Amino acid sequence: MKAIWNNEVIAESDDTVVVEGNHYFPAGAVNKKYLEASDTTTVCPWKGTANYYTLNVSGKRNVDAVWYYATPKEAAIQIKDRVAFWKGVEVIP
Repeated sequence: MKAIWNNEVIAESDDTVVVEGNHYFPAGAVNKKYLEASDTTTVCPWKGTANYYTLNVSGKRNVDAVWYYATPKEAAIQIKDRVAFWKGVEVIP
């Protein structure tokens, strides 16, 4: 699977975990040069607290387009150390 935004491959891996229709990529498969830390958090009742990154690719920013669960709840332990994408990031095989 590949995650692409602004014509750049943000992440690529054949080891994604699909939860609620979202592909969670291993953190090590993400090109970290495109990530900016965000202060945004949200809470999912069964996964826990999500943290976010903003994408910055070739001078264009996509705020909070990447999320992860630093300490997921037990029911979502399979997504620990993984990230997912939205807000126009294309995830393709």
